[in-house]
Amino acid sequence: MFCPKCHGKFEHVQTPLGVIDRCQSCGGLWFDVLEHTDLKAIAKSIDTGDKELGELYNEERDIQCPVCVNTNMLNMVDSSQTHIQFESCPSCHGRFYDAGEFADFAKLSISDVLKRFGILKKKS
Repeated sequence: MFCPKCHGKFEHVQTPLGVIDRCQSCGGLWFDVLEHTDLKAIAKSIDTGDKELGELYNEERDIQCPVCVNTNMLNMVDSSQTHIQFESCPSCHGRFYDAGEFADFAKLSISDVLKRFGILKKKS
């Protein structure tokens, strides 16, 4: 399987909670449907890619699912953390997180909570 962003090859990484797919080139992570919820607890240990490189690849928004042939992925924003932009497949419901995004997604900061309830203004 190949990365939808940089087209590098995914490696299978064994974790205590199962196997994940991580791009050998850019460090992006592919999760099958709902797999991301189970792996939040170990996000820092699996999201080991260069966060700055991940931010550059985050600009790549027109990508295809690495699993479903000829299926464009949807650009998504996490409702609790609107600064996190990931991609999701409308067919298989897999998710792709750029390097650094999943570790950020897994931790909900106090400012994220305050922004959600309108106590702290969101950056424009």
